[in-house]
Amino acid sequence: MFAEIIINSNARALNRIFDYCVPLELEEQVKIGSRVLVPFGKGSKLEDGFVIGLKEKSEFAKKDICQIDQSQSLTEGNIILAKLMARKYFCNLSDCIKLMLPPGTGGKKLENRAKEKTGNFIFLKKDQDEIDFLIETGKLKSEKHIRVAQFLLENNDGIYSPDLEILADVSKSILKTMEKNGIIEMIEQPIERNPFIGKKVEKDKPRILSNEQKECFVSIAKDIENEQYSKNLIFGITGSRENRNLFATD
Repeated sequence: MFAEIIINSNARALNRIFDYCVPLELEEQVKIGSRVLVPFGKGSKLEDGFVIGLKEKSEFAKKDICQIDQSQSLTEGNIILAKLMARKYFCNLSDCIKLMLPPGTGGKKLENRAKEKTGNFIFLKKDQDEIDFLIETGKLKSEKHIRVAQFLLENNDGIYSPDLEILADVSKSILKTMEKNGIIEMIEQPIERNPFIGKKVEKDKPRILSNEQKECFVSIAKDIENEQYSKNLIFGITGSRENRNLFATD
């Protein structure tokens, strides 16, 4: 199998596809959207790149993919969108791909990338009948232990440890004891970050156009609908609602 790779670079000369061989041990891991390290040029230095296509034959592939960055893979949909953006805005494909990455992870150097934040998530290891039995036999008698178990029975999709401590009003030592007794388990998982938490985002209201702006807009929209494409020049100060806007075509 062979991979079509775009090098993570702003250089216009590198805004093209390079073919690489996919080693047998990596065939099941490499997919469209994978972030990889590959040998490039005459030196021994590895370059950062993204897989944008896979194929069975290649006349140009001479070198193998060396490593896959499992933490930074994208989806095939991300790659399709990046290709559309590159064609529409006449920019490097790698620049569009980097827009799909989390902030701080677009750099080529691994040590300079922002690390994914992880934390301990709590899961219940017992079902309802087992918890009831432990309570009836007195093996689970602490009010706080019972409170945690009952909370997790209703919310056993995994909950961030500090959140559980607050919601169930328990300490970290209580959770450690329950883990030691095999009632719960702690699994380290990535913490999903939502930049909109605590922020109120209001939807923009439609702009009210002046008569001249309406005339300009309608004229351009009509040409587009009729597939009569031409150059349209709009004169005026950007963002000004008072300056006169003139419309011309050729």
